[in-house]
Amino acid sequence: MPERYRDALFIALIASIVVGVIVLLSYQPPPVIFTLLPPQPSATPLPIRVHVGGAVKAPSVYALPQGSRTEDAIQAAGGLLPDAAAETLNLAWLLQDGDQVYVWRQGESGVLATRPASGTPVRQIRINSASEQELQQLPGVGPAIARAIIAYREQYGHFRTLSDLDKVPGVGPSRLAQWAPLLIFD
Repeated sequence: MPERYRDALFIALIASIVVGVIVLLSYQPPPVIFTLLPPQPSATPLPIRVHVGGAVKAPSVYALPQGSRTEDAIQAAGGLLPDAAAETLNLAWLLQDGDQVYVWRQGESGVLATRPASGTPVRQIRINSASEQELQQLPGVGPAIARAIIAYREQYGHFRTLSDLDKVPGVGPSRLAQWAPLLIFD
């Protein structure tokens, strides 16, 4: 191959590379448009209203945030009075709108309207002094189980813990789990 063709071929190759680089550098792809949407506002949960009464400094109805517990309601009411029977409270009880938190005074007896997990109103029972009729207000308790609880209590004495009730014929772990927030041991 003559030298002159070789020089022309070399110049053509260099010119092609230069043109290719110019084309690549001058090419601009179409712009990409991003549209940023602001997040939708989330619904702020409404406060719940809870009635707090009994041995607290300021009994009243209080507006509390969703997810509040019994201890939050007692703090909203100014705290416990010195004669409060704090051992009767379940401070971890998750409250719902319309609940009532009643704090017993030492030596006070009676029943308290509460809400178990099922949502059906029942009464909190003093297990060591409850009558057959009061015991029948517990979930799943009919006359036979109520009489068995009273007979066991009369034969063996007061129930000290929830596990003592497991010894009563007809009472088992599933019933005890339902009754746990509803019983007062005194």
